Amino acid sequence: MIEDDEKTFGAPPKRPMTHEIGQVLDTLSVAELDERILLLKAEITRLEETKRFKQDSQAAAAALFKL
Repeated sequence: MIEDDEKTFGAPPKRPMTHEIGQVLDTLSVAELDERILLLKAEITRLEETKRFKQDSQAAAAALFKL
C-alpha cells in the first residue's frame, strides 16, 4: 500500500533538519555534527544579511528625515 502511494505521489518530503540551542549532542555522528555546523553557519549568514539590510534602511530613513 505504501509503495503504491509512493509510486503515485512520490516519496514523502524529508523533514528539514533543525537544531535546538542546548540540544544534547552525544548521540550525533561526526557527519551529523558537520551538517549542523553548516546549517548554523548558513543561519548566521542569513541573520547578518538581514541585519545589514535593516541597518541600511534605517540609515536611509534617518538621512531622509534630516533634510
